[in-house]
Amino acid sequence: MKLNKIKLRNIVLPISAAFLLTTASSCVKDLEREPITDAISLNIYKDFSNYKNVLAKLYGGLAMGGQISGDGDQPDSDINGINGGFSQYTRLLYTLNVITTDEAVIGWNDGNLHTLHKMTWDSSNEFIAAMYYRVYTEIAYCNEFLRNVTDEKLAGNNITGDNLSQAKVMRAEARFLRAQSYYHALDMFGNVPFADESYVPGTPNPPKRIERKALFDYIESELLAIAGELKDPRTNEYGRADKAAAWALLARLYLNAEIYTGTQRNTDCITYCNKIIGAGYSLKSKYEDLFLADNNINNPEQILSVNFDGINTQTNGGTTYMVHAAVGGKMASSDFGINGGWSGIRTTKSFVGLFPNTGNDKRGRFFTMEQNLEINDLGSFNDGYAFIKYKNIKSNGSAGAHTNWVEADIPLYRLADIYLMYAEAVLRGGGGGDQATAISYINKLRERAYENTGGNVTSINLDFILDERARELSWESTRRTDLIRFGKYTTAAYLWPWKGNVKDGKAVENYRNLFPIPARDMVANPNLIQNPGY
Repeated sequence: MKLNKIKLRNIVLPISAAFLLTTASSCVKDLEREPITDAISLNIYKDFSNYKNVLAKLYGGLAMGGQISGDGDQPDSDINGINGGFSQYTRLLYTLNVITTDEAVIGWNDGNLHTLHKMTWDSSNEFIAAMYYRVYTEIAYCNEFLRNVTDEKLAGNNITGDNLSQAKVMRAEARFLRAQSYYHALDMFGNVPFADESYVPGTPNPPKRIERKALFDYIESELLAIAGELKDPRTNEYGRADKAAAWALLARLYLNAEIYTGTQRNTDCITYCNKIIGAGYSLKSKYEDLFLADNNINNPEQILSVNFDGINTQTNGGTTYMVHAAVGGKMASSDFGINGGWSGIRTTKSFVGLFPNTGNDKRGRFFTMEQNLEINDLGSFNDGYAFIKYKNIKSNGSAGAHTNWVEADIPLYRLADIYLMYAEAVLRGGGGGDQATAISYINKLRERAYENTGGNVTSINLDFILDERARELSWESTRRTDLIRFGKYTTAAYLWPWKGNVKDGKAVENYRNLFPIPARDMVANPNLIQNPGY
């Protein structure tokens, strides 16, 4: 079954350019995005046929970084002063959560990019700032939508009957997307500015600072509140949030609760994993098909994705970046359905070592021809094995719709991650699950990876789960968070090449478990306190 995708591009939004564009001067400006004028707002929200277009802009905030093909520089970028493709949401998630770990290095010497894998960044790092501003740009889009779909405004705009029911579902989706972006702020930055739809743009008072535990509580309360308002699992359009998406984010929130709040919530993690597992999801039969150009077709594993189609979502981020940047050296670009590689991202020998050298685990797909396992020069694409994840090729072998713009979707939550979260939460002492069931879920993943029962296990422990998460979820922007949860991100408990700017790796300061608040925002908002160490 081919599911309809919510369309993210070519949407008509008759709203002010100031609403579409933000500035990189500070997140104060992001959150104070000029609201739609009363007259324009009346025109948009009086007519229910506009609602889905505006909602699509919220989802599009995760997929696109600007208003033109390739995202563009100013004035086309969604963030003033920062190229849209450079600052696209999932590209930045990957940059901060994968390139700072053992899963990837990058060959380009752009700005302060190399400081990320070396773990020597500071508060002036433009990539960290771009992620921060991208998060708050998305929150601002959601806040603006939510200001205009309150019960009072829906009644005033005569939105009734089935249209009213649909509008309330869309409102719940907007709250989910905002909670998800606040989760990213919680995870990467900790104590951050906070504003919901009640914040008045243009006020002389900048947003207040919210501490990490309070933000955790807010995200939890939002997800619990909307879980009953979203559509049932697998009944919404492909790429739109449903109850299972809220449950998946709750499970992820609870799995990391001890890091965020000091209190374990593993039983709650298991509760929401069980809800998803019981909702009818199943694994896709072939692992590599999860990352092909038609991964929206017959994909019972996908809970929520960021959608790309190669025609309407022409971004230099997304899977266009994931495919092009990973191809170089002797790799034939036609094997990946693209018109050329960018010779950028590879992986480390530490990550390669997580897979059996027999090649039996099909998740460990490395290109080694004229590639060196050792990384002597981070700037050389030939140092470090190339890793194969996404392709712009369909499951029948045909190429994607466009040879430059890749149409594979990026999974945000999928059943395999739920299985792994369940197993880890059980091992950490959570109630409501058992180890035998956890092992059975792990073996389902390994039977798919090995294409037989040769990789099955009879026992598991936490170290195994951490490694299995890397094998299963590689390059899906979970690695940094996982290593922090296991106490291995900054410490000497686990080293990888060039961690700490040393070839064989070394421990770094523990304060690097959080990224800094960008220096510009510290100047713009006196309510903020810089994270320790910066």
